[in-house]
Amino acid sequence: MVRGAKMKRYFFTSESVTEGHPDKLCDTISDKILDEYLKQDSKSRVAVETFASKNEITIAGQITSNATIDIEKIVREKLKEVGYTDSKINMDYKTCDVEINITKQSNDIAMGVDYGGAGDQGIMFGYATDESEDYMPYPISIANRLAKQLATVRKNGEIPYLKSDGKVQVTVEYVNDEPFRIDTILISTQHSENVDIEIFQKDILK
Repeated sequence: MVRGAKMKRYFFTSESVTEGHPDKLCDTISDKILDEYLKQDSKSRVAVETFASKNEITIAGQITSNATIDIEKIVREKLKEVGYTDSKINMDYKTCDVEINITKQSNDIAMGVDYGGAGDQGIMFGYATDESEDYMPYPISIANRLAKQLATVRKNGEIPYLKSDGKVQVTVEYVNDEPFRIDTILISTQHSENVDIEIFQKDILK
């Protein structure tokens, strides 16, 4: 750097959620439904959205496929896998309501897709970076690792009172476009009732 040049400083925050966060849960269920259709019929057309609310999952959308799958079974298996086992705190995979509202693909959309058109449009952008081993920007790389660790210590019983839903935010200070230091880490997670807050804070910090 040139002597006397002003350093460029800024803060960048990234967020990651655990597998039990409603946004992640809904995406995972929709992905699983798509996967199961494609296993049986590679030409399946699946436009499915999942909605989660208090003790209820709603599956809605349009599907055209020769496959036959049990959507409710897929939903309940995924809820169990993620750890939704308590209706008092969030949801119980055994007793929750599963509403399914699926129709066939719109004829207007089908006409366009049948002749090589696109059924949907999207714009994505991004780039690889050497800030982390996974080529992701440093803040999201750290946030993802912490969110994954929340799930790990919940499932292996190291912190047995944790529940599925959690969120991590990591703020990093950059100097001249390079990560300089972690400024703030925020962790928010569900837990069982009557947990000693001091023990909870120590466990999360560790």
